[in-house]
Amino acid sequence: MKKNILKGVLFVGIGASIYGMLATFVKMSYHDGYTTSEVTTSQFLLGIVGLLILNFIQTITSKQRLSSPSSKEVKMLMLAGTSLGCTSLFYYIAVQYINVSIAIVLLMQSVWFSVVVESILAKKLPNARMVISVVIVLLGTVLATNLINMDIELDWHGVFWGLMAAGSYTMTMFTSNTLATHLPVFRKSIIMLLGGSVVVLLFLFFAQIGPLYSEGLRSVYLNFTDNTEHIHSFNYSIFWTYGFILALFGTIIPPVLFNIGFPNAGLGLGSIVSSLELPVSVTMAFVLLGEKVFLIQWIGIILILFAIVLMNLPKKELKVAELS
Repeated sequence: MKKNILKGVLFVGIGASIYGMLATFVKMSYHDGYTTSEVTTSQFLLGIVGLLILNFIQTITSKQRLSSPSSKEVKMLMLAGTSLGCTSLFYYIAVQYINVSIAIVLLMQSVWFSVVVESILAKKLPNARMVISVVIVLLGTVLATNLINMDIELDWHGVFWGLMAAGSYTMTMFTSNTLATHLPVFRKSIIMLLGGSVVVLLFLFFAQIGPLYSEGLRSVYLNFTDNTEHIHSFNYSIFWTYGFILALFGTIIPPVLFNIGFPNAGLGLGSIVSSLELPVSVTMAFVLLGEKVFLIQWIGIILILFAIVLMNLPKKELKVAELS
């Protein structure tokens, strides 16, 4: 049992750390002139290819017959995968407007979003510990985004898309841990990625390719934004410049490690360990992008991490802590 928990913690920790690096590479690809559509399309398509190869290897080397999904499970997983596509899209759009260090803090609002969703589904108000944790997360967010520093200007577009990413990420976590848990990791991930790729390809069509060839679609596009820089033919060089690393760090390694790790570590402990994504992402942005991260922001990040631990601390441990 202890070995399985340790294995789960290790896999979730590595997966979260790798996923935390992703936004930095996305920001670097933007600096090189690539669009959100090109970034997400290359990530998902190469991710599907990579997982198909891994699934093929697993199928021919497995000593026992692997479970196959029913048609109903395929539909449900593809539908759930659309939230995966939305998370990437919303998160990457947010990174266009705000720093990576702030975008990841907004994404981590999924911590308290999940509390709200659980309360609605269970038709039960959260306990005092959950409420205190949510308040700490919100306080930490104010500090981590440096809102109290009046010199900083947060683009509301980035804040909006960051919170939208947190909402869709919450849905991804719920569906990943409840749907078709009997399926092999690679097969389940492929189906979810196929669902996500539908969203990504639709976005590519309506935000980049469609407006290039259709005046009608161009006029619809201009109702949402005045920025026409993204309307041009697809730049295929994204596949061999950033596509491989984005697919590896975004759609292949983390989902696979999470699907292996969470069942062994448990949802509570897994959530605590997955919060490593936050400090890793901020550190990567600081080192590779040169983003300024002030002491007050680090204090906010520590508060958010503390709230995540408090939120997932078992009741027995809480009683021991209270007695001591």
